[in-house]
Amino acid sequence: MNRTIKSFCSRWRRRAAALVCAALAALAVGCGGASEPPVLRVGVALYTQDDTFISTIAQELERMARQEEQARGMRINLSVVDGRSNQTTQLDQIDSLIGRGCDALCVNIVDRTAAAVLIDKAREAGVPLIFFNRQPVAEDMLRWEHAYYVGAKAEESGVLQGQLVLEAWQADPGLDRNGDGVLQYVMLEGEPGHQDAMLRTEYAVKALTDAGVAVEKLASDTANWKRGQAMAKAQQWLEDPGAAAIEVVFANNDDMALGAIDAFEQAGEPLPLVVGVDATAPALEAVETGKLYGTVRNDGAGIARAMLDLALALTDGSDPAGAVDLVDGHYVWLPYRAITARDLARQTP
Repeated sequence: MNRTIKSFCSRWRRRAAALVCAALAALAVGCGGASEPPVLRVGVALYTQDDTFISTIAQELERMARQEEQARGMRINLSVVDGRSNQTTQLDQIDSLIGRGCDALCVNIVDRTAAAVLIDKAREAGVPLIFFNRQPVAEDMLRWEHAYYVGAKAEESGVLQGQLVLEAWQADPGLDRNGDGVLQYVMLEGEPGHQDAMLRTEYAVKALTDAGVAVEKLASDTANWKRGQAMAKAQQWLEDPGAAAIEVVFANNDDMALGAIDAFEQAGEPLPLVVGVDATAPALEAVETGKLYGTVRNDGAGIARAMLDLALALTDGSDPAGAVDLVDGHYVWLPYRAITARDLARQTP
């Protein structure tokens, strides 16, 4: 038996012993003794807390943990750390979380190319590792049976975003501002090399060209998922005399979409059609007011639910496939959904 297997087995023996002790303590209550509820310790490492969507997932995880505490008569301690977009910082934080005895790790990795290092650290310590929202490459996920990923398939969000624009293009001739029959667009992308950014960018446009729409890219740039950076990029575009030709703004996430809207409003320019991804609360407000044409819902609550269910199953010895819909032994896939003002109106009583 190698050291990794010994470490994992030892950890499960300690966990099992703790559960037995908790059960014995509960029996002691009837004899006048006091008991302490069992404790689940979950480390949550975020690439940055400045990201609206990632912050929402952390908040949902906290809310659901409190509900589970009441339902199960246990304590769930969440230790949330902010990697501040620095992979070295996050690696140090993972070491600290493991050293503090966390029973499971939920990691929104800063740099997906570092996943192998994190998986090896977790495997050595015998701590189940659940990646979320930033998907490691498949080869890295195969390094350990207790490495998991919870999220959605990025290409689906790109397709849905493109379909939102296609719907508007076909329904409103006025969207073709210069009447040339070509859809002129700009693209605000997330981080360079991030799979969500690359796939959303590719498939959003592909959905249009596959439908026979002629398109022209006027400009594109990275804004690292951030509203302020997106606003600055859009302001630069608006300084170009050709900015009046912009008919559509694609943004890989809602924060960047809102940044583009900020730039157009500050410049006093009429808003083009703008679409985002995530369906954050500020974005839904913008959809409702008509500033943002549409967004694609990334199920943050579903991600939090799946991670918590996985952590609970893995640490009490249950089969994780019985707790979540596990694909290929490692993946939990959640669906995207397109949202426009019409969808919000249907949800209003």
